[in-house]
Parts: sequence; C-alpha cells; structure tokens
Amino acid sequence: MALLKVKFNQKKRVKLAQGLWLMNWFSVFAGILVFSMGLFLKIELRKRSEVMDNSESHFVPNSLILMGILSCAFNGFAGKICYDSLDPAKFAKWKPLLKPYLALCCVFNMLLFFVALICFLMRGSLDSTLAQGLKNGMKFYRDTDTPGRCFMKKTIDMLQIEFKCCGNNGYKDWFEIQWISNRYLDFSSKEVKDRIKSNVDGRYLVDGVPFSCCNPSSPRPCIQYQVTNNSAHYSYDYQTEELNLWRRGCREALLSYYSSMMSSMGAVILLVWLFEMSVMVGLRLLHTSLESIANPEDPECESEGWVLENSLKDTFKSALENLKKLGKFNQVEAGAEGAEGEEGGKTPAITTVS
Repeated sequence: MALLKVKFNQKKRVKLAQGLWLMNWFSVFAGILVFSMGLFLKIELRKRSEVMDNSESHFVPNSLILMGILSCAFNGFAGKICYDSLDPAKFAKWKPLLKPYLALCCVFNMLLFFVALICFLMRGSLDSTLAQGLKNGMKFYRDTDTPGRCFMKKTIDMLQIEFKCCGNNGYKDWFEIQWISNRYLDFSSKEVKDRIKSNVDGRYLVDGVPFSCCNPSSPRPCIQYQVTNNSAHYSYDYQTEELNLWRRGCREALLSYYSSMMSSMGAVILLVWLFEMSVMVGLRLLHTSLESIANPEDPECESEGWVLENSLKDTFKSALENLKKLGKFNQVEAGAEGAEGEEGGKTPAITTVS
C-alpha cells in the first residue's frame, strides 16, 4: 500500500504546482537567510579569532554558508520544474531528472538537519577552544613590542570591556601571569627584584588586573592593584567588593554569547528544514501524480500521487534486500577474480619421455 496516497484531478494538480512554485521561492529567501546567518557568525568569530585556539569553530558558519547556497540553487531549480509542470510539453524534458533530483533533495535535507543539530551541540568544542585561546592570549598581553602580538593587549582589553568580564575563568587568572611588560619595570627597585625572585620562572607577578577589568558601576575608584590586600585600601574587603571588578570570566561570557547565537540559528534552521521537507513531499506528489496519468493525451483525467510507492516497512525491507544483493554480487565478483588469479598462477605439469 502506497504511503500518503492522494487522488488528483487537473485542477488539484495545477493548484499543487502553483503552490509549490510559490513555496520554492519562499525557500530561496530562506536559503538567503541561512547564508546571511552563516556570514554573520563567521564575521563574529573572526573578530575574536585571536582568543580562539583553532579553526574548528568555523565549521558551523562555513556549513551554513554552503547550505544557504545549495538551498537557493535547489529551490530555484524546483521552482522552474513546478512552473513547467503546468505545460505537459515543457514538463516532458524534466521527467528523467526528477528522481535523481528528489534523491539529492533527500541528501540535502539530511545535511540541513545535521547542521541544525551541530548548532546545538557545538558548545563543548567551543568551550575548550575559548579556554585555551584566552589562556594563550593573556600570556601575550604584555608583548606590546613583539611583532605579531602587539595587538593582543588591545584585543583583550576591548573584549573585557565589551563583555564585562575579566580573565579566563575569573579575575584571579591575572595573578598567575606576568601581564606588565618588562619595559615598564624598574629592575633597580628592590620590590621588583624580590617579586621576580619569588617564583621559579622569574616572572613579575602581582595581585593586580588590567584596567579593563574595572566595573564602571563601582561607587568607589577602581582598585586594580593589591586587590587581595585589605589593609592597603581604606574600608575595603575584596571578598565583598563585588562591584569593584568584573567577576565573570571571559570564557563564560563568550561561550554564553556564541551558544545563544548558535541555538537561535539552530532553531531557525530546523524551521527551514521542516519547510524544505514539506516542499520535497509536495514535489514528490506532483511528480507521481503526473506520471500516473492513464491517458497523457487527456490532461483532465484523474491520477494518483504518493510519497512512497509501498509502505514504509516494505520500502525499508526492499532497500535492505537490494543492499544484500549488492553485497553478494560484489563477493561473487571478488571470488571470480580470485579463481582466475589462481588458475593463471598454476604452472602446467610437463612430462618427459626418455
């Protein structure tokens, strides 16, 4: 029994073709939307590529751009088919291409669904990328005179100001690295010498943070040096001064920003996928209803359209049997080639008569 079997007359076939033509052009605009989202996400990721450890995060925007282009191409082509289906003479040239085209549509929709899932599941990969990238970026914060790294200070400062964050996981991350350049240190000072000697790596470590960690909403001037020394400041307790510095780490802030963006995009792509699936089903019904016309010379006669010629269970069984036959055929061919090789490798016995 065919799946989703529908009876059509000429009027219904015309309405279906016209409706599909309109839906395909809506899908073209949806493809442009997907392409635009991918382009926007790529630009946003490139803005902060210096604090990302690898390029894996660009897989999602690249996939969106590709799927947007394919969506425009597929749906533009389908729109042309639906328009020509109103004229039997024009539709005849598309008949041989419809089955391969519908197979490609199935592959396209599976890929589109996969991209939508990736948008929701990319958080874990993005988390590790940001964690390592921010860690490396903070190490290069002081290298304002080093070619290729001189921009890192500005990048980190703008990031912390824009996203209201500090450090990788929190402001204390700055205590573990030397973020002040050596050119601004007085090496003749005893304090500087003692701090450098106090650790094995010979770094100038302080319990301070860059100015960009300061919260402008703080009621008092920002305390960015000797942050954990309560006695160094009047009426100060660093554990309760929540407004002094941003408490949230930049990894968490960026992860939340990109995750919410990708989740929204994933939801939009799922809606586009559902729309594309309905268009594909409609095109399949149009295709089968036109092919099953009993008398092609009488376009007004009734016909039947379906999505699958057999039930879903029978179609699945048929596909499995075809795969098994294909596997057996390959085994027979391999066995035949092996037998030919063995026969060719045999040396005929030669008997000598004396």
